[in-house]
This record gives sequence, C-alpha cells and structure tokens, in this order.
Amino acid sequence: MMKGSGKNIIDAIGKTPIIKLNKVATGVSSEIYVKLEYLNPGGSTKDRIGAYIMEKAIKAGKLNPGGTIIEGTSGNTGVGLALFAAVHGYKCIFVLADKQSPEKINNLRAFGAKVIVCPTNVMPEDPRSYYSVSKRLSETIPNSYYVNQYDNLWNRETHEETTGPEIFNQTQGDFDIFMAGVGTGGTISGIGRYLKKVMPKVSIIGIDIEGSIVADFAKTGKIGIAKPYVLEGVGEDFIPGNYDFKAIDDWVVCGDKESFLMTRALLKHEGIYAGGSSGFAVAGAIKYAKTLKTAKKILVLLPDSGNRYTSKIYNDEWMSSNGYLDSSFNVLVEEVLEQLGKSKQELITISDTATVGDAIKLMDNNGISQIPVIGKAGVIKGIVSEKSLLKPVFQGDFSLADSISVATSNKYTTIDQHQFLSAVANALLNKETVIVTDHNKPFAILTDIDVLHFIQSQNL
Repeated sequence: MMKGSGKNIIDAIGKTPIIKLNKVATGVSSEIYVKLEYLNPGGSTKDRIGAYIMEKAIKAGKLNPGGTIIEGTSGNTGVGLALFAAVHGYKCIFVLADKQSPEKINNLRAFGAKVIVCPTNVMPEDPRSYYSVSKRLSETIPNSYYVNQYDNLWNRETHEETTGPEIFNQTQGDFDIFMAGVGTGGTISGIGRYLKKVMPKVSIIGIDIEGSIVADFAKTGKIGIAKPYVLEGVGEDFIPGNYDFKAIDDWVVCGDKESFLMTRALLKHEGIYAGGSSGFAVAGAIKYAKTLKTAKKILVLLPDSGNRYTSKIYNDEWMSSNGYLDSSFNVLVEEVLEQLGKSKQELITISDTATVGDAIKLMDNNGISQIPVIGKAGVIKGIVSEKSLLKPVFQGDFSLADSISVATSNKYTTIDQHQFLSAVANALLNKETVIVTDHNKPFAILTDIDVLHFIQSQNL
C-alpha cells in the first residue's frame, strides 16, 4: 500500500485542524480557537461515532453481513453511518424530523439509504416521533441494528477514546476552556471526561439552544417543557443516556437568530463554511467569554459543514422571511406614513354586512387592491383583496351577491402607528397585510412596496 495512505475512506476520519478566530471574536479579550470537524470526509463530527459504533456493534455480533443499519438522526450521524455502510456493504434506513434541511435528506439518499421523515413537534414517546419510528423499524426488520446514538454509550466512548486524545495531542493542553454544543450529549461528555483526566484545571462548558430542556435540567434537576426552535442537531426535549453531567462545569444558552447570523459571519469574515450548530457554538463561546473576569484560551468544536444549509441559513430569502436578517427599520410607523403621504389619507373600509359585489365596486372606484373588513364598533374582522376574489369569482365559487365574509382573510397583522416599523418586519416579509391602527381603530394599510418607497426616500 502507498506510504501515508489509508485502506479506505474510514481511515480519513479525524485529525481535523484547530485554528484561531481573528475577526468575529474581536469583542472579547479571550482568544477563541475552533476545531473544524466539518473537514471530516462525511462533513461532520458524527463521522467519528458512525465508524466507532458500527465497529463495536459488528465485533459484538449485533449485526451480520448484509444487514441493515437503522438510526434516528438529524442528518449528520446518518452520513457517518452511510460512509461505513458503503465501505462494508450494509443497507441503511434513516429517520429524520421534518425540520431538517433538504440537503441533509438528499445527502442520505445519495448514499442509497432509505429516508423516512417524521413530524418535529411531537413528544419523543409519540409513535410518530423519529425516536419511536426508528425503534419500531429495528424491531420488525430482520438482521438490523438500531444505533440509538442518544442512549448508546459507545457514542460517548467514541469521543473519550478518540476525539479527546486527539485534541490533547494537537494542543498539549494549551487552553483553559473547552466548549461544545449539546444534543445527544456524547461529544461534550466524552471529550470532557478525557480532558479532565489529563487537564484537571480545564473547564468544560455546554452550549444549549433556547427551547431545549438540557441546560435547565443540569442546573435544577427538573425536566422542563421543551419549546420549538429551528436550529438543527442541537438541544433535546428529553435527557439522553449519554450525558455525564459531572463532566460539564457550566452552561450558556443561545437562540436561533444569533446562531444563524454568526454562522454567516464565520463564512464572511473567517472563511469558515460551517453549519448552523457551528455558528451557535461560536456565539455561545463569545457570550460566555464576556462573563469572564480574566482572558482565557477557549477551544470550541464546530460540528458540521455549511453545504447542508444552502437552502436555509445561507439563503437570504429564507433568512429574511423567517425574520433572522437584521432590519434597519427602527423608525416609527407614523413617520413612514407621513413620508409616504398616507397619514392624511382617509382609509377606505367595508362593512362585514356588505357583499362581494360591493367590495369589487369599492376597489374599482377607488383604485385600491385591498380593503379592511369592519364589524360593529369599528372592530377589524379581516381583509379582502383582489387576489382573494379573482379566482373564486371567475370560477363561480363566489357570486357577487355573496356576503363579503366568505372572502374575508385573516392573513393580516395590526400595529399602532406609534410603534416601530421593525415590529412588523416579519409580517411584511411574509407578504401579510399590515393594518395600522390609531387608538385601536384602523388608520391605514402598509404594504411591502410602501416600505420600499420609504427606504428609497431615506436613501437607506
């Protein structure tokens, strides 16, 4: 065999580089270094557990040749397992939650794996959850092995036996704090357990996502109620068996938006093309560094590649429509209306007792495309627009004599004219109608084109 070469792609796992952040972390006195796990051959740190766990399982006789590997995954563990399966001739079935990016699903299918997508917002014990579906498949498919990265302690052992020693050999312990995002608990617990053996003074800090229950459980010992979040591959709504909370000294919590913005900043300012959980980890490290009284050397693990998020985090339209891109609309709505000349215009409305024909005539006579529908005492009942009327009237679903109520949409939001425009930025980006009120009475309609005209007038 050629000198320095590996037997197959599995031998290329590990030995990922560590580099210093130079621009995005300039606001803190501590030095922040990152380990680029996305440079593993499968694009994430999960390559490590894919190979390690399967080698252990096969050696233990848990899977015979030609069998099926089954796992519930956010995508990355699936790729790590698929690499191993491709080399050693196994089949794969992966179960993902529906919030995972299309790129992750396509990556797994490219390996020839079968992919099953389950709903995100269900409890772990729900039969529809990807945890439950994975387990059920393994119980019904002959010669299969359910990896179960959440409770399989070979996950934690992978990092205690390989990643932790690799980090120490690369650095010789020349850092004060190790930080990583938490999910299954295997990475931070395994690395933490090893580092504490060879570096008694090191601090291990877990980074959790807003909405997850892990950090709160670590601090209080109580199982809280999980809340929805968008970031993939981190946080949990239960406590997996891989956690060793004794190996984790402290916690910091970050949100979706700051994580996504930092992910983009890493690429723009550091050339690091990493995924959302990496931006999340760096945002957490900076947040934690700001609490330190003295400067420290902080090492952060960056889990996966940015090429799995081109339809989401690196997509301007997705970021804007979900309200993650920063807005410069820190002006009062009344200032916008005044600049546009709408503050003195009388708002045209229609009664909820009117007909479809009345609405069409009103829009035609006044050259407008949408009208607030008003009930008794001036209460807003909804909005009617040309778009909501054209197709059903043309097809005969609505007649001109029908009540306007049948065509009234609730896709609108309201804002008082004395509030900041930024409060309805998300609604405007989502193409919702914004009805401006004054003392709870409809005052004006604000559209996305109005905002564009305002921006142009201000030379923003």
